[in-house]
Amino acid sequence: MGASPGKTKGREQAYRDILVETDDGAMWITINRPRHQNAFREQTLDEMIHAFRATREDPSIACAVVTGAGDTAFSAGGDFHAMMRLNRANGHMWNDRMLGLAMTIRGLPIPVIAMVNGWCMGGGNELALWCDLVIASDNAVFGQTGAKVGACPTVGATQYLPRLIGERLAREMIFLARRLTAQEALQAGLINKVVPRAELRAATREWVATINGHSPQTIRYTKKSLNHESDELYASWQHGMELLSVVWGSEEALEGMQAFLDRRKPDFQKFRARNKAELDTYLSGLERDENQAPGAK
Repeated sequence: MGASPGKTKGREQAYRDILVETDDGAMWITINRPRHQNAFREQTLDEMIHAFRATREDPSIACAVVTGAGDTAFSAGGDFHAMMRLNRANGHMWNDRMLGLAMTIRGLPIPVIAMVNGWCMGGGNELALWCDLVIASDNAVFGQTGAKVGACPTVGATQYLPRLIGERLAREMIFLARRLTAQEALQAGLINKVVPRAELRAATREWVATINGHSPQTIRYTKKSLNHESDELYASWQHGMELLSVVWGSEEALEGMQAFLDRRKPDFQKFRARNKAELDTYLSGLERDENQAPGAK
């Protein structure tokens, strides 16, 4: 065993939201917020970025594994208590962290494995999308919940889901918030492998052992080559960040997230009704020539 949980090897860096250990050539990063379904906040994202980057300082690490504490959730995505504090003025503080973690994972010269145990929803599913390989327990469930809670999955889902599972199913997951069981995700090409829950860690260790026996140089260069086309989506990521900056703090986003916390259905219809009333007022004004100066002909 290498570094103790909560510290990176070679650095006395203590973590609050994650556990980190090195073992048999792999860095294991565990989101340690099981009471919150391993949802992440800003500190969680900062710590994951730091831990993943630390692998660059130890060439003996052949791969990294990210998972969630417990056996009910890999990650439920962003913590609503954190996201409900966001608005147009500060939303970039969240967006930059999400993009930073995604780019850190994709930029590492080693494979990153998502070991999915249970719920893998919203930003949690995007975290898995950023990884190179995904192995899941048979009780895993994958989904994008943004449409149900007033958030936008533009940090990987809108970019990668269509490439992995096709446009139609991707739109179904995003627009209808359809969930996929582990077997459905495997059949769709969203993940690589499904194993019984009790065998998840052992099966992941087999992958780690296989990677350990392969050429690090080849893996580094082929990962870079495999990422070449999807790296060109960087402009789309930036576009997605700007869209999110408008969403954070909006009435719809706050209603959706608060409804989830209150365990009730969100009332999005009131926004449609209000928007219709405002548009009707605008259109009736056009009919009355209200779009010109008083007294003009």
